[in-house]
Amino acid sequence: MDPFDLITMGRVGIDLYPLQSGVGLEEVSTFGKYLGGTATNVAVAASRLGRRSAVITKVGDDPFGRFVRRALAGFGVDNSMTSTHPHLKTPVVFCELFPPDRFPLYFYREPKAPDLELEIGDLNIGQIEAARIFWTTGTGLSAEPSRSTTLRALEARGRRSHTIHDLDWRPVFWSNPAEAREWQRRALAAATVAVGNVEECAVAVGDGTPDEMGERLLDLGLELAVVKMGPGGVKAFSAEGSVTVPPVSVEVVNGLGAGDAFGGSLCHGLLAGWSVPEIITFANSAGAYVAGQLACADAMPSEDEVRKLMAHA
Repeated sequence: MDPFDLITMGRVGIDLYPLQSGVGLEEVSTFGKYLGGTATNVAVAASRLGRRSAVITKVGDDPFGRFVRRALAGFGVDNSMTSTHPHLKTPVVFCELFPPDRFPLYFYREPKAPDLELEIGDLNIGQIEAARIFWTTGTGLSAEPSRSTTLRALEARGRRSHTIHDLDWRPVFWSNPAEAREWQRRALAAATVAVGNVEECAVAVGDGTPDEMGERLLDLGLELAVVKMGPGGVKAFSAEGSVTVPPVSVEVVNGLGAGDAFGGSLCHGLLAGWSVPEIITFANSAGAYVAGQLACADAMPSEDEVRKLMAHA
């Protein structure tokens, strides 16, 4: 089989998002059901841009697990590396919508999410080695056996381009958040690209300005470091220097999927051989596009849709 353009590894779940905005969950009466999870959304975003993608994750032996498999196939994402846990349930996630900048998340992953039970036997090492891009997440490092499995997959890559680590810092998933820096840096030592917002980068390399964080990330041996600054836009750092891309103005509906759209578009640009400014500008616009929609995976744009937004902006 030909190598995948992108293989992501990590979290999956069912997003149950309210169809009423500006009120707490106690006031919400109807919800929409969508595919979700950071690594999963990134694979969907890349697929929407024409890239052959797959996701390594694990679901429960339940109706939501069957929904995940069907949804992945519907989005054109290979689900052959999505395994099933015999006892744990596929997790669900609720959010509240308070645009433009407050979207609290409520994770239901107890006693444990199946995607944190990924084991080395769940990996297709040959496919991971051959993929044009391999993507891991900080959430995958938050608990065993997923932590050791993630590091084993990164070891198999041998730090070949492009190996991307999404810092994806969610302290609620860590029994001891103080351990996060050690494991994030272990993953970064095997990666060629790092992606994170200011808070996530601070966990890995310490507090500072975005420029200081970007340089510290490059000092770890990375080829490209991306620091997302929210309303301040995005900064990217490489051996050629740094580039700053301003935010794209949209009417925000739900900001939760923007980072995943950015990630899938980042992969698309790297595969296309674009320059760093071109990649970051396109990815930033893709994130803005999804911020103007309710869903995450279902809202991922095509290249034409991103280009239209760029032209309008």
